[in-house]
Amino acid sequence: MEIPLPFDPADAWGQRDRYHVTGTVNGSRFRGPLVSRGSAWSIQRGPKSPGAALLSDGDEVSVEIWPEGPQVGDMAADITEALEARPRAKAAFEGLAQFYRRAWLRWIDGTKRRPDVRAERIAEMVRLLEAGHKQRP
Repeated sequence: MEIPLPFDPADAWGQRDRYHVTGTVNGSRFRGPLVSRGSAWSIQRGPKSPGAALLSDGDEVSVEIWPEGPQVGDMAADITEALEARPRAKAAFEGLAQFYRRAWLRWIDGTKRRPDVRAERIAEMVRLLEAGHKQRP
C-alpha cells in the first residue's frame, strides 16, 4: 500500500536523491525511505507494517513525517561547512540512512581533543562520500 504525499519533499527539505523519514500513520510509527513515482512521492507500507492491516486503499489517513537522523544544518559547524562546500558530498550524506550518518559522526567526534585529526577525518569523509562510499572501507 502506498500513501501519496500532498507535498514535494524537495520543497520542504531540499533536493535529495533519497528521503529517509520517520513518523506516524494513524498513530502507528514507521521509518524508511520515501518512494518516488515520477514527480510524486509516497510512503510505502507493507502488509506486515504496524497498523497497515487496519488500512484499505482509499482510506483517509493522518500522517506526520520528518527527516530521519542527523541533518546537515544541525551538525557541528566544521562538518556543515565541509559538506556545504562540496555539493556532491552533501547530497551523498543526505541520501544515507541514519545508521551510516551516525557512524560517520561518531568516527569524527572521536577526535574532539585532537582538532588536527578531526579536520583530516572530515576531509576523508567528504572525499569518500564523493566517491560513492556509504561508510569507511
